[in-house]
Amino acid sequence: MKRQLAAAVAALSLTVAMVGTAQTPEQSAPTSNPMIDKIYEAGKASDNVAKLAQALMDSIGPRLAGTPRYNAAVDWAVAKLTEWGIPAKKVAYSKWTAWDRGHTHMDMTSPRLRTLEATLLAWSPGTNGQWIQGQVIRIPEGITAPDFDKWLTEGGVKGKFVLTSFAQPTCRPDSDWKQWAAVGDFEQVSSERTAAERKFAAQLQALGKNPKQLAKALEDAGAAAILTNNWSKGWGVEKIFGTRTHKIPSLHISCEDYGLLDRLAANNQGPMVRLNADSKDLGEIDAYNVVAEIKGSEKPDEYVLLSAHFDSWDGSSGATDNGTGSVTMLEAIRLLKELYPNPKRTIIIGLWGGEEQGLNGSRGFVRDRPEVVKGLQALFNQDNGTGQVGTISMEGLTQADSYFTRWLGMVPTKIAGDIKLVSPGQASGGGTDHASFICAGAPAFNLTSTSWNYGTYTWHTNRDTYDKISINNVKSNATLTAMLAYLASEESTMIPRTRTGGGARCAAPAPDATGFAK
Repeated sequence: MKRQLAAAVAALSLTVAMVGTAQTPEQSAPTSNPMIDKIYEAGKASDNVAKLAQALMDSIGPRLAGTPRYNAAVDWAVAKLTEWGIPAKKVAYSKWTAWDRGHTHMDMTSPRLRTLEATLLAWSPGTNGQWIQGQVIRIPEGITAPDFDKWLTEGGVKGKFVLTSFAQPTCRPDSDWKQWAAVGDFEQVSSERTAAERKFAAQLQALGKNPKQLAKALEDAGAAAILTNNWSKGWGVEKIFGTRTHKIPSLHISCEDYGLLDRLAANNQGPMVRLNADSKDLGEIDAYNVVAEIKGSEKPDEYVLLSAHFDSWDGSSGATDNGTGSVTMLEAIRLLKELYPNPKRTIIIGLWGGEEQGLNGSRGFVRDRPEVVKGLQALFNQDNGTGQVGTISMEGLTQADSYFTRWLGMVPTKIAGDIKLVSPGQASGGGTDHASFICAGAPAFNLTSTSWNYGTYTWHTNRDTYDKISINNVKSNATLTAMLAYLASEESTMIPRTRTGGGARCAAPAPDATGFAK
């Protein structure tokens, strides 16, 4: 979901203003506001971010929607918030098909023995505790739809492990080719990559099928398993998500091992594999958000909302997508409860489920809590990695920049000195959870972090683990969020909701397994 967000921010041809320039680095603290100073000092001294992140990423682990691990995370967050004296609860927003991952063991057995790096795709069935084995095949090159259908019905795939992605010509990152290759070699490799991708796309077009339809056709024809690859273009990094199947295992194979199997199959060298994969379909269950609030003392029906999605893909631990955002919001509300226990406006934290499946949790909150949407002063969302907050778009709100310029002018430059405001910006209709509120007309803002190679090395990958977190950056982001929430709560006026460009382009949720659109 975040790739859309990053592209939108990069593409904006809008006014970008630096804030916090009135102060010098030497004047990073104290400020003229005693509460800001308290939050700054408490945030700097706290070791809570590292403790929260380690427990969430290492002990609880991946938080795929509808899995026992996600529900364990929900219970953990409710317990933490309650421990801090913040009334918290898990709130059902929809139904979801529950699923639990077990092990994935896969070996190539011919023409030689090699244990393969393979991961069962989310929600795919396993092998029921049994080893299955068979030949690895490619879809015949140049085959057209009529011949493909004939190939399927005549048993061309029955009992076979079918390669359904294009194989990368090299799994060495482009940065290596640029640095070390002879003149012209990088261009040649780039051309080969493009050609392989276009050839695969043309093959699907000739068959009249998208990847989901292709997998369904192979499954119905009796294939033993579907093999895929979705390389991130970095060393040893794979994006572990993609088209799943319902009756047979669907697996992601690492770039290197997928290329090995593809070359062996292309050269008729008889690749054979065996597989033992475990998973469980646990039936339909409630899907939950975590919601907690500190009641406002003067304007309880006006709200400041701290927002992050709590779910993740499960190829790894979901550290920077979006464990860091969740920890940011947890630490921010802990600081506020400790230092600002009687806010002027009600402060809510929302840790959303089902973001990866279409912002389902935050959409459910918008649907179920219209009074919060109506009385929302500001929502602060964080969801794109471990970098320090570097950009905040005004999301098309024509007067929001005056508020943020003033607020950030009160924040120590060590935290706010490099933040850019994109004004007026463009209202986001998707990408991450603040869009659910934008689509309802409310003032919602994403605290966009600096890159840290998020798109290549951690977003939805098998390497999104605790060790990729910059703890000091997350501490800074949590402190910033607490300060912004305090300032928004104390603000004398509400942020006007006038937007440029007619608002966001918001897609309605489609009916699907969540039951959300019912």
